[in-house]
Amino acid sequence: MNNKLKIGIIGAGIQGISNALFLQKKGLDVTIFDRDEPGSPAASYGNAGHFSPYASLSLNRTDVLADVPAMLLSSTGPLALKWNYVPKMIPWFIKFIMNTKKDKMMHTAKYMHQILDLALPAYDELFSEVQLDGLVENKGILYIWNHKDLKSRELEIRVREELGVKQQLVNKKEIQDLEPNIKHFYHAGVYYPYARHTRNPKKILLKFFELFLKKGGKFKKLNIKEVKFDNENPIFKTETEEFKFDKIVIACGAFSKKLTDNLGEKIPLDTERGYHVHFKNCDHLLSRPVIFSNRGFGITPMEQGLRVVGTVEFGGLENPLSKSRIKNLINNAKYMLGDLPEHEDEWLGFRPTLPDFLPVMGPSKNHKNVFYCFGHHHLGWTLGPISGKIVSGMIVEENTNLNLSPYSSQRFS
Repeated sequence: MNNKLKIGIIGAGIQGISNALFLQKKGLDVTIFDRDEPGSPAASYGNAGHFSPYASLSLNRTDVLADVPAMLLSSTGPLALKWNYVPKMIPWFIKFIMNTKKDKMMHTAKYMHQILDLALPAYDELFSEVQLDGLVENKGILYIWNHKDLKSRELEIRVREELGVKQQLVNKKEIQDLEPNIKHFYHAGVYYPYARHTRNPKKILLKFFELFLKKGGKFKKLNIKEVKFDNENPIFKTETEEFKFDKIVIACGAFSKKLTDNLGEKIPLDTERGYHVHFKNCDHLLSRPVIFSNRGFGITPMEQGLRVVGTVEFGGLENPLSKSRIKNLINNAKYMLGDLPEHEDEWLGFRPTLPDFLPVMGPSKNHKNVFYCFGHHHLGWTLGPISGKIVSGMIVEENTNLNLSPYSSQRFS
């Protein structure tokens, strides 16, 4: 294959930059386009910073539907709706409900596990080429819960066991030893000792971006309005310019749908809005990320302080930030850790989510030189490098022993 293939990528988040780095390893000429600078306050900046290779069970679970009404009514719960967006979400919700049957849940878990299992080695490949400067900590990730919703906890444990996910069940005493500063509201938990976290996801993203430039990659801060074609060759169109490529990758997260709609492919991508706040100078209170399962939020010790993350809000890309969701995070953090100073840095980001909770990776249905890499919901950060590795392999038509058909956009047609 001609090694000087020219590749254009839309999206300078963890997916786009990971795709670019793995394409460069194959000797290709890569240009990334984004309307913002890399590291801007989007999802790759504001996430929980977890590397979570265990997280194969997604939100399309048999137990979730029964809990939804209670979650929506609870001010401390993980779920919220912007009511003005509900009519737009109805087709997505119907597909989501179809995907909560046991066989669908297990299908998603199996094919999330397939890529999650390879996620840390793919990161290590990229980490070996940058100076990490203590940005990644190997202290595991801890989940805790109380006596409520124990059926859901049992389901999670059982499914992970079936898939061969390593997990360490911990009792009150062991949780207290791991994290002595947490208030004693919990009854049990699970600890994933091999999971990791970053102390600053933005800094890692920028290290990867600098590596991409060092290897001859090009970045253009431009908003791609549409994709056109000259025969089979894709062309990026901005307000004023056109750029022609041999092959392209659409990797702009929740914003990918506008482009796939333009390409005549109806992919039911929507967004789960996620929030964070920081409590400055409090990162000494925790040694590792802790997630309180019942309330669906977590806290990660980071350079900026304690980052409290969580909540799923269905409300699309246009609605403003919800103060009630910020308040929910602050109250939950205080429930876990007691007195905390005034919070800072209220942030809202968009998780690109498909109703079966599998990402879309692979060629477009209608155009063989257009590739997709988006829809990684809560696991975009964990799955960036492995997704980039997989899609770059597809672009140069390498053989693989992975079953990649579950990630194809064809599943929606």
